[in-house]
Amino acid sequence: MSALSAVPSLAPRALYEEVAELIRQRIFSRELEPGSWIDELQISKAYGISRTPLREALKVLAAEGLVTMKVRRGAYVTEVSEKDLRDVYHLLSLLESDAAAVVAQTASAADLKKLQSLHADLEAAGKPGKEKHDKFFEVNEAFHMCLLELSQNKWRDQMVADLRKVMKLNRHNSLFKTGRIKESLSEHQAIMAALNAKDPVATATRMREHFANGLAAASSTP
Repeated sequence: MSALSAVPSLAPRALYEEVAELIRQRIFSRELEPGSWIDELQISKAYGISRTPLREALKVLAAEGLVTMKVRRGAYVTEVSEKDLRDVYHLLSLLESDAAAVVAQTASAADLKKLQSLHADLEAAGKPGKEKHDKFFEVNEAFHMCLLELSQNKWRDQMVADLRKVMKLNRHNSLFKTGRIKESLSEHQAIMAALNAKDPVATATRMREHFANGLAAASSTP
């Protein structure tokens, strides 16, 4: 049974969005590696769909930066260059440090408790001997997205969401550096301390440092 056989009555728009999500997750899981050619015929057969919704899905992924369309050659999973990586981290640092500063000024006790709970989950996912990279990434992203949600700026949220999709193309690399998970946890702890102190300047500074260190780790890993 195909992945989409249970939803044959979906409207064309909903269908291509579903296809886009299926391919997106295959890219994030490295089933489709950066630089690899996307075999439209094979995928359309596997999902039991025509190539029309598949091509619409690829357009969506191309707009997100996850797929690169090459003239007369088809679609390829985007390869992230060193410059791409620096540019994405630079923008995320600016946007998320600004969001963190806002939260430091406006967060309620309940907001801070929610963030602290996510930080505790992150520490649990990163304990020595229990490191599961996918779980660590999942909770880490939840923490960052919670900060964005609490800062209440939907335009910034959309920009960060798009940038983080591109960052995921390279996401495993930084954790392969020995000690990076421990460093990341320490940086998150410093961010939480600044948030609890309601210090927007310190919070923004700690967040910028977090991204700078993440970029250094990602760039230095083969």
